[in-house]
Amino acid sequence: MNSGEIAAMAGVSVRTLRHYHQVGVLPEPPRRANGYREYTVRDLVLLLRIRRLAELGIALDEIPSMLETGRRADAVLDELDRELAGQIERLTARRAAIARLRAAGASPDTPPELAGVLGAGAAGGPDLPPEVLQHDREVMLLLHHRLDEDGRAALAGLMSQVTEPRVRAATTELTARFAALAPDAPDAEIDRLVTAFQSVLGHLDLAGFEDVDPRIGALLTAYQESVFNDAQREFLARLSQVVSEGTTPAAPTP
Repeated sequence: MNSGEIAAMAGVSVRTLRHYHQVGVLPEPPRRANGYREYTVRDLVLLLRIRRLAELGIALDEIPSMLETGRRADAVLDELDRELAGQIERLTARRAAIARLRAAGASPDTPPELAGVLGAGAAGGPDLPPEVLQHDREVMLLLHHRLDEDGRAALAGLMSQVTEPRVRAATTELTARFAALAPDAPDAEIDRLVTAFQSVLGHLDLAGFEDVDPRIGALLTAYQESVFNDAQREFLARLSQVVSEGTTPAAPTP
């Protein structure tokens, strides 16, 4: 048999056959006078055994010792079974994440834990400009990536509160006002918006955000500088201050 014939009989490609030769798992047979390899039925049997082991997922460098002695068969199969069990668990988790994203109408890059609050219609949905929704998603992605497990749970809990029907209408209206802030908006307008936001935040449970890593704050500041105008950044700075200090901004001048 030549290489094409034995490959066809074994159900592998000629390229795979040559790869087995190159890595040393399948010895090369002698060549005929015309330079072509001459395979025997024994070569076919060995190739079939290699194919079966490879299909199980056994690494090629493990196969020669198994073929020679079989002593490591149980250990290799146990290890392979554990690896496959882990893969099944990871794939099952991925499918569950996909299902959550689909159910929420969320984009594929949304953390599954936040799918319900960042999906279509959540947190203002179509009532807010697309760029505002995009900013919200990007901030949530940054936070989710940098927070630890407890912080992520706190973030999901906070976003669930924000998207409750009784709160969502207020936050949507205030977010729209924030988006409409002109770069040269007067201090009085900024302070009125801070007061309005603080009123809403006062009804939310902010547990879990008391000791946020300063590096996260620096990251968010860098993001804000890249997407928001001067008045919007000033608003965020004032809001952060009054929330952290538990104070109320001075009454704005009418």
